Amino acid sequence: MNPLEFVALTPKSNCGQCGHPTCLAFGVAVTKGGAAATACPFVDIEALPVDLGRTDTGKGLAAVDRGQEERDMALVTHLKSKIRTLDFSGLAARLGAVWSAENPDELRFHYLGRPVVLDRLRLEVDGRDLVDPRDQILIYNYVAFGGGNPPDGTWVGMESLPNSISKVRTLSTYCEERLSTRFSGRAPAFEELCQQVGGFPGASEQSADVGMVIPVLPFVPLYVLFWDEEPQDGFEARVKVLFDHRVMDFLDLESLVFAAERLADRLAELDGHEE
Repeated sequence: MNPLEFVALTPKSNCGQCGHPTCLAFGVAVTKGGAAATACPFVDIEALPVDLGRTDTGKGLAAVDRGQEERDMALVTHLKSKIRTLDFSGLAARLGAVWSAENPDELRFHYLGRPVVLDRLRLEVDGRDLVDPRDQILIYNYVAFGGGNPPDGTWVGMESLPNSISKVRTLSTYCEERLSTRFSGRAPAFEELCQQVGGFPGASEQSADVGMVIPVLPFVPLYVLFWDEEPQDGFEARVKVLFDHRVMDFLDLESLVFAAERLADRLAELDGHEE
């Protein structure tokens, strides 16, 4: 059982009675960290697999976080070793990056509106070493993929990408639902913050109240469509994220979902509104 399957058995109210801030965090603690499902008074233990959630190992999210950090750092090391042998001069145009003969071992581009300097030994964002291994994985992976033809504005949903069924719900949970909840009733604020991270209006034929194309990385734009709430008609705010049809020339599915999650994180960071 994965965390999202477990969350489906909870009331999804984030009540906190289990000791975790959200039902999803509790689902991760149970399915990945060995926490006891009985901490949630609403979960039917009989609906769980026999080997899951009956007893508490005492580790929970701490074990998940520690193990994930070790795996992340190992992947960062692997990806850094891959880019050390790449020809940056030939790669730059395929990534939408800038290369110069004066600094031949360096690529420059933007990540969510912030300047990136990447060389064979270090990675800086906004003039500081990038610490979070997940962001390092995303950027190094983008470079290691080797790039491809630039996006051409043919947009598709996650469900249209190969082997993406399991990622559609994850994208919704970590990006689309977060954005629709935070910016419900605040379409102008959403549009303004998208512009702050390099976003620009998308094609006019879309029916959304706001449609912004946001380049998370130079050739990985996300087209974010936002329909604001209409309380009088009973409609809640809704967000749909679209990808260029060539996006898998630049990142794998897992990285695409994380790119969307980081977009949601960045907009929340810039937004001073209390939810």
